[in-house]
Amino acid sequence: MKRIGRLLRTANAARLGTYLLALWKLFQHAETPRAVKWVAVAVLAYAVSPIDLIPDFIPVLGMLDDIVLVPLGIALVMRLTPPALWQARLAEAEAGADKLPRLLWGAVAVVAIWVLAVGGFLAGLVWAMKDSL
Repeated sequence: MKRIGRLLRTANAARLGTYLLALWKLFQHAETPRAVKWVAVAVLAYAVSPIDLIPDFIPVLGMLDDIVLVPLGIALVMRLTPPALWQARLAEAEAGADKLPRLLWGAVAVVAIWVLAVGGFLAGLVWAMKDSL
């Protein structure tokens, strides 16, 4: 339990923007392992996506993704990245006045995944109803 609390404090809300910028810099860096790049871009896409896993209109639970899921994703990237590489990208993010670029393609990818999931569910539902008639 202490470990999870420490991970959540590591990626607290006040520094979330800095950590997301560090993830972007890590994604762009040539020395970053390919698996880390994929996890980093997935966390970035989810963080900036207009669609959340848990809808925001559900009281308390709606903010769970911003409070827990995104910081846990950042903590996973931090754990997978070589420490020197992560510290260098974090220092770059803290030193610069850069802003996270608009990741329109990331938002489109998340929306496409949701559309495919809903489409698959509806296709399965139609297929199941067809057999019952």
